[in-house]
Amino acid sequence: MVLALSPEGLSLTGIELASFEDFAVMVKDGEPFTAAVVFFPMHRIERMELDLPDGSLPSLTQRFVAKTGVQPSELLASSGFAPADDSGGGTLRAASSGEESA
Repeated sequence: MVLALSPEGLSLTGIELASFEDFAVMVKDGEPFTAAVVFFPMHRIERMELDLPDGSLPSLTQRFVAKTGVQPSELLASSGFAPADDSGGGTLRAASSGEESA
């Protein structure tokens, strides 16, 4: 979830993509979790992509909801994080120098 986007950089909260399946199981089992908060300086951001389905492949958000019954945006918001602009858009994925976050 995007917390802030400014000329200085991008602040996100979420989980590492490598932990996606484990995170879905934790949420489904009702286990507590702590989302990471990451800041990427603007000069390191290579691209940003909306989390959208690709043909018959569901988006990460759709996969998460199917596994847990919970919207990731609601889950992160209930963790005490609030986005800078809740425009109702999809989840962003940002990549910077080999790192990926959801």
